Amino acid sequence: MEAADEWLLQSLRLYRDLHTFELQAPTRLIEWARGSRVCVAGYGQSDGNEILQLIPPPTLLTKETQVGVAAMVAPDLSDLLGLIFSETRSGLGGLHEVLPVAVTRTWPGTEQLWLKGKAHKSPGCCPIMLSCSCSAESLGCGHFISRCVNESISWGKRTHENSKGLCPERDFKVECGGFSERPVYSLKYVPDTSLLVTSGPPDSSLQVWQVSAEDSDIIKSVSPIETENDTGQSWAKIATISARAPWVLHSSRLDRVQITEVESRKNVYTAASGGSEELSSLAFLDCNTLLLCCTTGRLCLADIRQPQSLVEAVSVPSAPCSEQWCMGTRHGAQGLEPSSQPVARLSNRGLLTLTDLRKTSEFLALAKARVPSPGSGAEFLCVSWAPALEGCLAISGFDGTVHVYDTQSWDSSGKEAEPIFVHKGHAFGGAGGSGDPPLVTVHTWHLQKPRTLLSAASDGSLHVWDWVQPCGKGG
Repeated sequence: MEAADEWLLQSLRLYRDLHTFELQAPTRLIEWARGSRVCVAGYGQSDGNEILQLIPPPTLLTKETQVGVAAMVAPDLSDLLGLIFSETRSGLGGLHEVLPVAVTRTWPGTEQLWLKGKAHKSPGCCPIMLSCSCSAESLGCGHFISRCVNESISWGKRTHENSKGLCPERDFKVECGGFSERPVYSLKYVPDTSLLVTSGPPDSSLQVWQVSAEDSDIIKSVSPIETENDTGQSWAKIATISARAPWVLHSSRLDRVQITEVESRKNVYTAASGGSEELSSLAFLDCNTLLLCCTTGRLCLADIRQPQSLVEAVSVPSAPCSEQWCMGTRHGAQGLEPSSQPVARLSNRGLLTLTDLRKTSEFLALAKARVPSPGSGAEFLCVSWAPALEGCLAISGFDGTVHVYDTQSWDSSGKEAEPIFVHKGHAFGGAGGSGDPPLVTVHTWHLQKPRTLLSAASDGSLHVWDWVQPCGKGG
């Protein structure tokens, strides 16, 4: 508990915003959908797995975070800096319990934080008392942290009435949902439609879902997309695009890559056979160009206008045959060629490679991530580029943390890279000795907010966090 308490207090200076929630079941995917919605889905329930489309908290959709405060006492407004902690437990059926938590800073210079009735002491500053009694109508949230900025608070004019609705403004709300009989390992929103495509064990077939109209809260199964000889195959990796028509790129192996028109189920492309290696990731670079990554780290480019063309990019550094890889692609500013954006590959030993697809004969950069237990399982391995923060990427899947790196100073030396931020919230909010430590299953970046990420873990926790950029550092 001491390490968790220390992290909780450190979060005062580490995060601009930190919201944590609890799902009914863990998810291994977080997908942005139409209207800035977020989709999650279960992957391990034998009696059915929920697919949920969530409305993010309004605070995630606005530039500035506004904080409601219950009651405060302090002699000097300029010294005001506090936290509001609240904890709720709720499920899809509604709110079950609300636990108010208070932060008190006493004048002699000590701070006492009551969390579940336990007091913690640390060096403090100004005298301040913050209290909050909240209600929430949401899927469920755990601890959330919001920074109170003194410039936005009119002293003595905020009362308990101002705290009403505090949690609802910071909670995900379930907009609609459905149930899948099979585990959902991957889910992709089909752009410019109300369709979702999912995949998962026990085979490589896909399932198409319809997100119902506004007057319904149901995500209904439309029909499957069967693949030839899919029995016994691994689950399919998928990507979607709506350039010419709603398409889904899908396969579990390099020799079975195909594009299917989602609505008609018509096969519009089958890639040339380049071997039977298992795929870890695939992506549309544009409406004509595909990028495929094998678990061995092999990268292949394909052009759908030339079905027999399959170009292999630079291979990965020599490594044990048991090493497994995944990739992350980046979409640059409008007007830039997709191939001009570097591709990141991550191995379960913590190796990171950056490749320029216009010059595949050499690495753009090579680095070693600082991760625990290199060579461990690769089930949840994840690497992703920040869409609004130049040169930054995040990795996860090694433990209960998410590491953020700035790659702009990387070279091809392969030396260890120093993360610019490590999110440890999942590691301190999990099993607590009753089971295995939580493992981060997936993370994704906010599409507009540069330093905001969403991450989920094997204990069902879902975090939204925006870290504080240290003074003197750009980006």
